[in-house]
Amino acid sequence: MTGEGGLLQHNDTMGHPAGDTDLAAFGARLTAWDGPRAAVGRLGGDEFAVVLDLPADRTEQRLEQLVRMLHTPVTLDDGRTDDVAALVGAATPDVLGTRDLPALQRAADAALHDGKHSGRAVAATAAHTTVPSLNGRREGRPGTAVWGRAA
Repeated sequence: MTGEGGLLQHNDTMGHPAGDTDLAAFGARLTAWDGPRAAVGRLGGDEFAVVLDLPADRTEQRLEQLVRMLHTPVTLDDGRTDDVAALVGAATPDVLGTRDLPALQRAADAALHDGKHSGRAVAATAAHTTVPSLNGRREGRPGTAVWGRAA
């Protein structure tokens, strides 16, 4: 599962301390959401990944819960409230037929971008595995190429 929230854009408008607070809040929310039998990691910038073993019949409910948690405003150290949002893409081994983590991550990333304007989490389908990627990232995403080579 990957998430992207545009949090680092807040560095320009609200300052770096606000961006740092937002990132810490997202990390804490992801850790609270995934529970003790999962792992959360920051991929870089404002992108996070969660790996957990989730029964298929609970996937949609848990993803909706995650979106609600990530859309909750963050209270900054100076008392201001920062409205945050996140994009959520998910990929599950049972749907995609693989336990290959890079393949699951690429499919979740492709699903995330399909739901970019929906405000909802998007679960990857087999079609998301066919999205071209470069160096483990979806081709065309910022940071995927620098002077014609993978970043």
